[in-house]
Amino acid sequence: MLGWRKQVESIEVAEKKHGYFPQRFRWHGHMYIVNRVERCWTVKSRRWGRWVERLCFRVRCPEGVFDVYQDLRGNTWHIVKAGASL
Repeated sequence: MLGWRKQVESIEVAEKKHGYFPQRFRWHGHMYIVNRVERCWTVKSRRWGRWVERLCFRVRCPEGVFDVYQDLRGNTWHIVKAGASL
C-alpha cells in the first residue's frame, strides 16, 4: 500500500487580489486562475533553530483545489498539496 507523500514545489504568483490573496499562479508552465480562496491561515513555528512564518491559502481553481503558501522570510511561494478535491 502506498502512503501519502507530502511534496512541496515552488510556484510563481503572477497576481494577488487586494495585495494579499493569490489570484493567478504558474506551476509546471501552466497558469492557474483562482476562483476563490476557501481558507486562509498563518503558521509560525520554530524549525532548525529559527522561526518559520508562512501565510497559507487553500484555493479553488477550475483544475482543482490547491494548498499554497508564502514563505515570509524569503518572500517565496510554494504549493504543498494538489488534487481534484480536498
